[in-house]
Amino acid sequence: MQRSQQNTDPPAGKSPSFLVAALKDPIGANLDRIQIIKGWLDAKNETHEKIYEVVWSGDRKPDPKTGKLPSVGDTVDVPNATYTNTIGASELIKVWKDPEFDPAQRAFYYVRVLENSNPTMDGIRCQVFRHQDASRGPHEAAGARLHLAHMVHARKMK
Repeated sequence: MQRSQQNTDPPAGKSPSFLVAALKDPIGANLDRIQIIKGWLDAKNETHEKIYEVVWSGDRKPDPKTGKLPSVGDTVDVPNATYTNTIGASELIKVWKDPEFDPAQRAFYYVRVLENSNPTMDGIRCQVFRHQDASRGPHEAAGARLHLAHMVHARKMK
């Protein structure tokens, strides 16, 4: 059986379109933005990349000169290793076309989805072990780690 060759190039003069969509993890942080990263080789065979902000949460606007998007903000309470998860979006979706498409240039694209900040496991561990007595033996420390696992599981179930 012979495989057929598919032409993956866009029709002449047409820019490729990308449908990007993301849903937040049910137990994770809300979404900040979706970016498309375009990479290409120049005439000297040097690689380049450019980040395009495609869709984002809130009513922020990219800087007209740099294209950079302002931060969505942060709801993390570092000392208590918690967050409110009240900013951002539960889903983001958009169709995007490369505004600088050049059919003569070989390029690649990939998508990056960014979540809002949330407390890390290290932050949670620090909170749990912060007041742990240094004289505890390995069995008590193992009990504290088990407590940490239950605390994390309970937090995810909320």
